[in-house]
Amino acid sequence: MATPSFLSSLKYSDSLTVVGISICTAIICEAISWVLIYRTNSYKSLRSSIDKAAKKLETMKTESTAKITKKSKTKKIDRVETSLKESSRDLSLFKFKSGAVVALVLFVVFGLLNSLFEGKAVAKLPFKPFGLVMKMSHRGLQGDDPTDCSMAFLYFLCSISIRTNLQKFLGFSPPRGATAGLFPMPDPKTN
Repeated sequence: MATPSFLSSLKYSDSLTVVGISICTAIICEAISWVLIYRTNSYKSLRSSIDKAAKKLETMKTESTAKITKKSKTKKIDRVETSLKESSRDLSLFKFKSGAVVALVLFVVFGLLNSLFEGKAVAKLPFKPFGLVMKMSHRGLQGDDPTDCSMAFLYFLCSISIRTNLQKFLGFSPPRGATAGLFPMPDPKTN
């Protein structure tokens, strides 16, 4: 078995190993993101401009609903929305370069875990999953027990939940106005 000796005697040693590696991977990925993104001045200025634009847009929209909407007010709101979308797009492009490094780390760790736990159930699910979820949770496992959970499924669930919560805890979550991403939804006003 590839687990350390203190974990090998535990009933849930494989599950704990996968969860522990997932936690370590999340910390490493956030450290890489901090070095490449979050500590730079350009990120800080983009984030502050997004925060300012989001606050300004919010106040303008609340004021415009209270009063009679004027054409000049609508144009100002459109201008602020456009600058917010552009800043959000720039932020997404700025984060893209570290995303490649983080993806490389995740692929290496996943390959390592896959070779360690190939064909081995690392956990038991407390329910019988349905169709698509069963295909993901039982990926690469022998046998017909639908409650067996593969390393890939457990690692996927842990990575998503741990990394998201770690970003919130460290304050690295995206600004509230930055929802556009690289491919924003088309603006219905322009059509």
